[in-house]
Amino acid sequence: QVQLVESGGGLVQAGGSLRLSCAASGRIFSINAMGWYRQAPGKQREKVATITNGGTTTCADSVKGRFTISRDNAKNTVDLQMNNLKPEDTAVYYCNARQNWPYYDYWGQGTQVTVSS
Repeated sequence: QVQLVESGGGLVQAGGSLRLSCAASGRIFSINAMGWYRQAPGKQREKVATITNGGTTTCADSVKGRFTISRDNAKNTVDLQMNNLKPEDTAVYYCNARQNWPYYDYWGQGTQVTVSS
């Protein structure tokens, strides 16, 4: 089992910044990639950014140039730096840890990000 604990959400005005952090514990060695997803009210959960053990990153088009994902393998943390936030970024953000074999996704409890206009 892998446990994920997120922190750093909150309320911010449009144009502002927030930094989300996720700490992983448990069977860390089984994790192949970590990332951040978000779910806005009435919408499906969507991928925001991911990072592999080797440091390869992906980022959704909607946040490119504004959000940056980073990982500290020594501390077992993954952060999401969010700049120039927009009201459409408002959502619950979830930390994810992916195990490739056997395939399994671990999820954090979620942290609310609200961007006011």
